Amino acid sequence: MHPRPPRRTTHTYRDLLAYDRWGSTGRPVLLLHGLGYDRSMWWPMAAELGDDLTAVAVDLPGHGQSPARRRCGIDELAEDLAMLIHGLGLRRAPVLIAHAEAAHVAGRFAAGYSTHRVITVGCDGPGRLDGVPSPYRQFAVRRPLPDAYQDWPADGLPRSNHPDAEDFPHLRDPAGFAALLHTLR
Repeated sequence: MHPRPPRRTTHTYRDLLAYDRWGSTGRPVLLLHGLGYDRSMWWPMAAELGDDLTAVAVDLPGHGQSPARRRCGIDELAEDLAMLIHGLGLRRAPVLIAHAEAAHVAGRFAAGYSTHRVITVGCDGPGRLDGVPSPYRQFAVRRPLPDAYQDWPADGLPRSNHPDAEDFPHLRDPAGFAALLHTLR
């Protein structure tokens, strides 16, 4: 019998950010979706992590269940994420995994706060679903971009630093991506 994946729980932090959490012990893994997506893009991979990591998948403002804001600056979002990590009592430096434009926020977070590692994915292409199994394609549906993000840099995204630099490596092989994260402890 295979072990059951940790149960996902959904929460809201100070009416600012909706997030899902798996696990309660171990190194925190903060999962950030790209613009136009939501936290559900991480569900298949996060369910594979097991109990020895604490995964937190956040909806950026105006995405998923997080309320929209008039303006969403990169600095403000990095600070909101730091407050979330602190508020959750996650005392170890997190691994940040950022998809596409969220790499800007992850970089800003890492510049100002203790961070174990930053992994960027999906920064090299237009969101191709090549190789993503059909059951997981539903987690990679891009929606219209909220107006609050119009001032974000349109270029200059860091290149993906995941060794398997396709657009959705966490959806092409959720168990393999989770196994990679286990090596980062």
